[in-house]
Amino acid sequence: MKTNSGAKKRFSLTGTGKIKRNHAYKSHILTKKSTKRKRNLTYSGLVDKADHKNIKLLLPGK
Repeated sequence: MKTNSGAKKRFSLTGTGKIKRNHAYKSHILTKKSTKRKRNLTYSGLVDKADHKNIKLLLPGK
């Protein structure tokens, strides 16, 4: 089964098996966003448990 190329670039697995992701809305139209909001978007987050199954299907080699 092939790995989904888009998912491969967007998600990574942690050592404990959780799925790490980056926040959206950090690429353009940044002038109207506050500094605090932009700074908080910089850090990565974790994928919700409800979405784990679907993302694991996109990353079968992991």
